[in-house]
Order: sequence, then structure tokens, then C-alpha cells
Amino acid sequence: MALAQFQVLLVAGALATMVIAAMYLPGVARVFLIAQSAHWSLSYVARPAVLLWVQPQPNFGDNVPDPRLADYGYDASIALVLKPVVFGLWVYAALVVAYAVWTRLRPEHNINEKSGGAAYFAGNPVFTQTLFLLYGVGTLGRLAAVASGSSGSAGELESPNPILNLVSILATLGAIGLIVFFRSDSARTTALVVGALTCGELVWTAMVQSKTPIMGAALAIAVRFAMTGWTRGKVAGVLSITGIAVGAFGWLQSLKTTTEAKSQAALVDSQYPAVVKPFLSILRRFDLLEAATDAWYVGPHSWLTPGQVAQHALQSLVPTQLLGAEKFRSGAAWADQVRGASVDMSTVQVSLAEGNISEGYVLGGYAGVALGVTFTFVMLIIWIHSLYSRYIGMAVLGLALIEVPVLFERGILGTVETVGKNLQAVVLAWLAYLVVGEYRRRVDEISSAPIPPAETRTAQWV
Repeated sequence: MALAQFQVLLVAGALATMVIAAMYLPGVARVFLIAQSAHWSLSYVARPAVLLWVQPQPNFGDNVPDPRLADYGYDASIALVLKPVVFGLWVYAALVVAYAVWTRLRPEHNINEKSGGAAYFAGNPVFTQTLFLLYGVGTLGRLAAVASGSSGSAGELESPNPILNLVSILATLGAIGLIVFFRSDSARTTALVVGALTCGELVWTAMVQSKTPIMGAALAIAVRFAMTGWTRGKVAGVLSITGIAVGAFGWLQSLKTTTEAKSQAALVDSQYPAVVKPFLSILRRFDLLEAATDAWYVGPHSWLTPGQVAQHALQSLVPTQLLGAEKFRSGAAWADQVRGASVDMSTVQVSLAEGNISEGYVLGGYAGVALGVTFTFVMLIIWIHSLYSRYIGMAVLGLALIEVPVLFERGILGTVETVGKNLQAVVLAWLAYLVVGEYRRRVDEISSAPIPPAETRTAQWV
């Protein structure tokens, strides 16, 4: 067996260990760990396996074969690129196993996560109305962004209109929040609400040309089922929705493609076996192997100092208006400084997902990899507890982390940046919650006020 194939098997073993350990965890922890395993398997198992099997030649418009790997030789280069990945994933798997053992040994391990009733905001009427309000306002922002041509797309450095972007985030929070926390005595009503919101996210996915909205909706449905209890039908439903979402995403994208572009794409795809072609569109969206290749080329301790990382992370949590200076954008800096070291990026301006393992490797070698995956694991634990929190800010931030894939494909800097961006939306959601709560209180006071007798009302006019 070639070394590269052995490395792929080691990666698959780490991911399988994560899944097995996740099966011993209750509630949303199991869902998210399985989702992480699936996400990383596409980047670190499926993509290398296709490259080793097909040995494709790099072509314009096809990012599956990396010219750097092809020039060095797929077998030798993939074996080297995956070394930090194998180390990082096994460290992460060890953390998951340790957490599963610790959780199982706690007497109260299943109190908070076993039932949907443990989620404080599940079915809360004030919170539910707040989420509907956020979704309505955010949808108007999305429509305004599309009408003005400032809806943006995946990989852009910054939003063309920051205000509309902030308002559009409210739609995301509203949709994800309703999918997770909406409760109704009518199963038909629940299905209609969740189905309509999922379709809306699918349409928005096609508009912004990003997999994030629909994948976030699919994950939100899985989180909902984890809170309310799993059945075979729900498992089949989540798998079906995920498959339909992936297929529909490619179909919607094809509607926006010209005939000439489709012909060029068919020519590029002709070098792949028929069994691989249906999965090429999704493989091209999961590109953490490229980030691992970037890290392999530049080597460890080649990017930022620990002091610079701490400074940029702290500044990311401060609003730009208060900071008074442009923030550091790790995705753009990675594209320019790290990928730019081995690929000509002089004519390209894009923000890339660096991944926790690749970022950790270029910052501090294998110690940095261990720190990066540990940070991701700690953020995962915080996210799990935030969904059951009694504090509106923590609950809304937990919903935001369902949508944005920071715990899948971003490192320390990217995660902190994303949290900082969503803090403003969390504040708006909190203010909306207070307004809705006060409005409901006043309405209840008016409706419960005693009605004076008829003769008293008549005497008042005499």
C-alpha cells in the first residue's frame, strides 16, 4: 500500500473514531460531531481518494486537481500534505473520546440534552415571535440586496453594502432559529413552517452562490430532531433533505450557467469516471485540501507571530466603528500571503477558508495544530451549551454558529472574526426580543383589564 493511501486510511480512521464516540453522546453534540466528520471526510478523504485514483490533469475551471500536487506527483505530495491533517484529526478524535467518557461517567449526563424541553427557548412564544420578526425584516434586507446588486457571493472580501448585509443576517438567524425552536401542536403546521424556511434558504443559496445557507438549514433540522428525539423516520428525513439540498444546489447553479459554460464544464469533467461525475460539484465546494497544500508549501512558523494572532483576534471582537481602523481579514490574508507563496494571486482578491489544522500548522507547527483543533473543540462545547442557555444572547449566538461553518473550515482567527461580525446581529436580536416582550406584556395588560359596568360608563357621559 502506498504511503498516501495509508495516510487517507488514517484520516478515515480518525473520523470514524469521532463518529463512534459521538454515538455515545446525547443531543446536539452527536449531531454536530457527525456533521464535522462528514464535512472533513469530503475534504480529507473523498478528494484525496479521487486524486489518487483518477490522477486528473489540472485544467482551467476545475479546482479538484491542484497543479502543485500534480507537479510533485499525487502519491508523494498527498502523503506529505496529509501528515499534519492526520495528527490534527487524531488529536481532535482523542478530545471527543475523552469528552464522551467524561459525559457518560457524569450521573446527570442526559438531563439537559435528552429532551427538547431542556432547551429554554424551545416553544417560547416571545422568542418565536421575535424570530418571525427577524426573518421578516431580514428577508426585506435580502430582497433589497438582490435588487441593488449587493447581495454578494461566496469568497468575497467584504459585503458591497455592510448595512444590508447586517440586515440579511437577521433573516438567517430567524430561519435557523425557527427551524430549531419553533413548536406547534399541529404536525402539519410544523412541517409547513420548517419546509418553507428550508426552501427559502435553498433559494438564497443559489442567489449568493454559496453552500452555507442550505447546509446550515439541513444542520438546523438535525439539531431540532436531536432536541425533540430521534426516530427512524427523522433520520431518513435528514438524510433525504441533505441529499436533495446538495442535488438541488447543483441544479439551481446550472440554471444560471450559459450553454457555452456547460459545454466547457462537460469537457473538463470528461477525464473523470462516470461514478465520480455526479459528485464533482460538491467536491469542488469542500476545498480544505487546498488549504492543507498551502500550509505544506510555506511550512511551519511562516505566517504570524503569537502576539499578532492575539492582537488580531481581540480587534475582531470590536466593531469597526469603534476600532477606527480596518480589521485584519484572515481569509484574505491567507489568500494573499500563504496561498500567494505558491500560487499567483496577484490578479485575484478572495477570502479563503484556511481550516483549523492548516492555520495551526503555519502558525506553530504541530503544536499549533494541537492548539487549533483544541480551540475548535472548546468552541464546540460552548456552542452545545449555548443552545440550552437561558440567556438570549448566548442562544442567538448558538444559532449563528449553526449557519456559519466556522467550526468546520475556519481556524482561530476566522472563528473569532465570525463571532465578532455576528455580535451586532445578536444585539439587534436581543433588542427585538425586548420590544416583542414589552408589546406582549402591554397587550396582555389591556386585555386583562376589568371592563367597567354599563351604567358606570353611561354616568361618565352625563
